[in-house]
This record gives sequence, structure tokens and C-alpha cells, in this order.
Amino acid sequence: MNDLLIRAGLCLLLAATPALAQDGDAEGDPAADEQLMVDPAFSDDPEAIVPAEPSAAEREAAAAAARGPDTARGDGALLRALDKVTGQTRDFTLGVGESADFGRLRIVLGECRYPAADPSSDAYAQMTISDQRINSRVFAGWMIASSPALSALDDARYDVWVISCNSA
Repeated sequence: MNDLLIRAGLCLLLAATPALAQDGDAEGDPAADEQLMVDPAFSDDPEAIVPAEPSAAEREAAAAAARGPDTARGDGALLRALDKVTGQTRDFTLGVGESADFGRLRIVLGECRYPAADPSSDAYAQMTISDQRINSRVFAGWMIASSPALSALDDARYDVWVISCNSA
């Protein structure tokens, strides 16, 4: 009998728990009404402001800002490679489509670009790097000179990064 009373008490406690978890009456709580988001276009308040849609010129300016600066293509790139085991570094000057070997890696430059307004600033290069020992591509993509870790070669022994683009 005692066991039955304990079970009944637990059932009542479980049934009452959701009611205890609520924070007051939602209809009578003015803070709940203030948190409601109402579209100003459907508001009865004459002071409500309806945001204007951007004009075509504003949309074009926003799209141009999102695209970033105009770029120019370089004829080649200056790359640097590091062997982390021996500490050896080597600089490569590669033309577009050319390749170079460093240790077991073969580095192929696909393209190099830089901001047209400031050629000495940030360069980025499209490269393909293959491990000749296992005959497999270990990197394919764009590397950015100012942020090499953003898109980096993931190799335990070697690092390769872009220094700059070469232009004619």
C-alpha cells in the first residue's frame, strides 16, 4: 500500500511539473507583448516606418562591393616551399602551367591573380600539388598570400605558400 502511495505521488508531481515551469500568464504579461515582432507595413501605428527597398543603383553598388576589387592575371608566381624535417626552404618562380619538384612534391601553377589597383598587394594562386611517392594529388585549389593557412597544403613534412604574382 505504501508503494502505491509513493507511485501516485510521483505521478502527480510529474503532471504538475510543466505548469510550474511556465513564467506567468502570457496574456497578462506586457513584456511578452513588447517582444512580438510586427511588420511595420501591417501595423496600426502611424509612427511605424516601413523600410524602403534599395534602388537599382544601391543594389549594384552592394553587389560590386561584395565582388571585391578588380583583379589582373599574372604571368607567373613566386612560391616558397619548406621541408619541415630538414628546415630547407626553396623559392620557385613558376610561369602559368609550369611545374617544379620539391622533395616528393610536384607543384603545378594554374593561375595567379592580384588586385589590379595595387599589384604589390595580396596575390592568390591556383595550384595543384601532387605527392609523387604515392601518385596522388594532395592539394588542388587557391592559396592566398596574406592568409596561407586559410587554404593550405595539409602535409606532415612540407609547406608550400604563395609570395607574389609576376606580371610582364
